[in-house]
Amino acid sequence: MSNLIRRDPLDDFFRGFFVRPVDFAGEKEAPVVKIDVKEQEKNYVVHAEVPGVKKEDIHVAIDGAVVSISAERREEKDVRDGERVLRSERYVGKVSRSFQLAQEIDEAQVTAKYTDGVLELVLPKKAATQARRITIQ
Repeated sequence: MSNLIRRDPLDDFFRGFFVRPVDFAGEKEAPVVKIDVKEQEKNYVVHAEVPGVKKEDIHVAIDGAVVSISAERREEKDVRDGERVLRSERYVGKVSRSFQLAQEIDEAQVTAKYTDGVLELVLPKKAATQARRITIQ
C-alpha cells in the first residue's frame, strides 16, 4: 500500500521566506543598564554597565535609599565620502535604571568612577539613627 503524503503548496513558498532575518520592529528597544550591587559593612558598591557612553553623559541621583542612574548615547556622524551605512544596530538615546537599597545613603560621601564602560559607585551608608523614646506629659 502506498503512503499518502499531504503537501501544502504554500509550505515551499514560506520555507525560503524566513531564511534571512527579517526585522519587523520599527524602533530599537532600549537596552537595560545591568548592575551588580555588593554590600559591605559601611557602604554599598555598585557596578553598572554603560558601554559607549561618555562620562559627561552619565547622571546619578540619590534620594534616601533610592539610586537612579541615567545615561545618553548620542548618534555619531562618522560617515566619510564614498561611504554609506548599511546597517546600524547600536542603540542611540537615553537609558535609565533605578533601584532601592535597604539603608539610606550619605550623599555627601558618594564616590563615582567610570572605567572601560563600567560605572563604579561607592555609596556609604548613613549612620542609623536610634529611635528616641518620647515622654508624654
